[in-house]
Parts: sequence; structure tokens; C-alpha cells
Amino acid sequence: MTHAEVLARFGHALSDPTRCRLLMALQEAPGYPAELAELLGISRQLVSNHLACLRGCGLVVAVPEGRRVRYELADGRLRHALSDLLGMVLAIDPTVVCPDLNPSLDPHPEK
Repeated sequence: MTHAEVLARFGHALSDPTRCRLLMALQEAPGYPAELAELLGISRQLVSNHLACLRGCGLVVAVPEGRRVRYELADGRLRHALSDLLGMVLAIDPTVVCPDLNPSLDPHPEK
């Protein structure tokens, strides 16, 4: 896979607001689909579909725990990369409003 293809895959993962919200939630801590669905206020099926996409893009991994599966970021560096990317986007256009962002997931809350 070329560098361009790798970046395109990353871009695809970030192209959906729900997937972005899932990634931001997983920045905070690993989670289970039911908990993530409740946190984001969406159905468990929708969470599962988006987690499958994020797994396919290589950004999250599923960790079996008995009968449950925990999801977490595939690499710890993603936590910093996502925060840096969000900070850069907000620095480029500080007028961006994020009404769908759960305030508890905002890496840069207003003071």
C-alpha cells in the first residue's frame, strides 16, 4: 500500500462525524459497544458498523474479554495524532462550531 493510499484510508475513517466521535471517545479510554452507543446517543448496531469500518482502516482493535469485546485505539500514537489534528483544524479555522461534539469528549474545552 502506498503512502497516498494509507492517508486516503485514514481520511475515509475521519470522513464520518460518528466515526470521529467514536475515535474521540476511544482517546479517553477503551470501550464496549453498548457503552459507546449510550455515550454517543446512537444505536449499538450503528456503533458496531462504524467500529467495523475503523477496524478495517486499522485505527481500532477489538480485544476479546470473555463474552465481551473491548475496543481501543490500535496505537497509542493515534491519541496524540488525533488531538494534534483537531488542534490544527481549529487553529486554521477557529470559527468552526462543533454542535455534535459531546463536551466531555472535547480535548480543548473552553475555560
